[in-house]
Amino acid sequence: MKSNPEVIELDEADLESKLDQIEAVMGVDMARPFRLLLRWYVYLLGLLREKKLSIRRLQKMLFGASTERTSSVLSSAAKSSGQAEDRSAANPADLPAGPQETPPTADHPGRGSDSASDPRAVRRRRPGHGRIPASAYTGCAKVVVTHALLRPGDDCPHCGSGTVYRQSRWSPVVRLKGQPPVTGQVYQLERLRCETCGDIFTAELPKEAGPGKYDASVPAVVATLRYGEGMPWNRLGRMQQLAGVPLPASDQWELVRDAAQQGPRDVHQHLVELAAQGELVHNDDTTMRVLELMEKTKRQQPLLEEDPERRGVFTTGVVSVDAGRPDIVLFFTGPHHAGENLRSLLEARSAELPPPIQMCDALSRNMPHDLRVIVANCLAHGRRNFVDVVRDFPAEVQYVLESLKQVYQTDAEAKTQHLSPDERLRMHQQQSSPVMDELHRWLKAQFDEKLVEPNGSLGAAISYMLKYWEKLTLFLRVPGAPLDNNVCERALKMAIRHRKNSLFYKSQRGAGVGDLYMSLVHTCYASGASPVDYLTELQRNHERVRVAPGDWMPWNYRAQRVAVESEANRGRGPPCEGSLPDARSPCD
Repeated sequence: MKSNPEVIELDEADLESKLDQIEAVMGVDMARPFRLLLRWYVYLLGLLREKKLSIRRLQKMLFGASTERTSSVLSSAAKSSGQAEDRSAANPADLPAGPQETPPTADHPGRGSDSASDPRAVRRRRPGHGRIPASAYTGCAKVVVTHALLRPGDDCPHCGSGTVYRQSRWSPVVRLKGQPPVTGQVYQLERLRCETCGDIFTAELPKEAGPGKYDASVPAVVATLRYGEGMPWNRLGRMQQLAGVPLPASDQWELVRDAAQQGPRDVHQHLVELAAQGELVHNDDTTMRVLELMEKTKRQQPLLEEDPERRGVFTTGVVSVDAGRPDIVLFFTGPHHAGENLRSLLEARSAELPPPIQMCDALSRNMPHDLRVIVANCLAHGRRNFVDVVRDFPAEVQYVLESLKQVYQTDAEAKTQHLSPDERLRMHQQQSSPVMDELHRWLKAQFDEKLVEPNGSLGAAISYMLKYWEKLTLFLRVPGAPLDNNVCERALKMAIRHRKNSLFYKSQRGAGVGDLYMSLVHTCYASGASPVDYLTELQRNHERVRVAPGDWMPWNYRAQRVAVESEANRGRGPPCEGSLPDARSPCD
């Protein structure tokens, strides 16, 4: 390999034209990987030219970022800085002593003593860790199994003098079986033919078979897998084909498209109206691919009439928070930025309500000037700038991270105590305000005393914090203001998972269907509801949903389902046929 490789100047337009020629001769599939490679090259080159990319940030982009917990960040920095010292130790006597020679400490009480006799040496099991109880398997069918030889009132087979009775607590045993996501039954209807007149008599289809080929649960399962978990159509189709229950990709799309009109769309419209009334709205966006819009860009057609230069396509995530209900999560895909989608959402807000709190990062596209909101910026973004330079400035970064750690611990304590927004504000003012004031003085002193180069990486991190300090510390002045935008970034992972697995939407209409289902599925997750069960009920009761969509939200639809079932079962027997009259049944 040459030590001084030849420098070749590449022109993006020239490469695009050559790729067009390759595509015309060899097809789209052959040219597509090279187009993606060219776009990635141009993107990285632009970041390097704008001095927005370091080698460490490039490493994170290519291989993913590790955890940013304070303990992990500082320990990794200390480990990297101490490697040189470890290599320089030539005398074996200078090496640390073995475990048996290490004196006991407060953090390690078991060292240097008998750990078996020290109760603190027993490692505590974290909450929620352990066996899953049988009561958690609510989706499994309940089967009542009685004793084969004994009945209540029989003589005891061991002592012979007593009688046995049924206990109220049964002994549950769980047995699980695998199956494809969509299953079914094939009904073989008997056919009889008269030998004289030739008439054919076919057995009637059982009532439990349903009126159509596809039950309402089928599009619910497919939509949840596709838009909730990112499984592509073809992958699900192949799984179904191999399982002997064919469900082609084209059928899957038609099922979820048509099912969206049977209840989900009415509920989605009501969710948008409710989200506009929220006390707090988080918003952010991520890039998305829509082939229909990408073709318009390729033909130099404007994506937006009001902004002909716009070339990007995005999926915006909006999380609406209100004290009177669970969080509502909405997705919007298209050429509009996050701030523009939020503006459209807030047009449905009641004029009598005060401006909501808007939590976002400091990008200008997230905050149009005409938005009537109280802006709070994400403290995690400011913190992340320091995490990126921890190996170069370990002492300075440690001070910042430890200070912010105290603030997050106070916020976690407020959540644990279930404090009201006003009580949480008072706690932050008492505990977090002195910490943030001292941090602000320290940040200013770095520049005032010329301890940090303003144009360096640490200087850029400090400048960001100082520039947006008022918006980053809104939680110290306004009740209910959050610390960061992590809740919205977690929601956007659903869209990112879809983009990574399925690569793109074909059309704007398909993107709209995806936004609808993603919004409903993620709102179900936020409400603790099963999206499969919820979407199924919306379709089965779509007439009722159209009349009163507010009664069929993910957090209250169960009450409506109970009312519908009680109406349908009026005059019938108990729903659990396996219950026994003289004891509490496991079906209860």
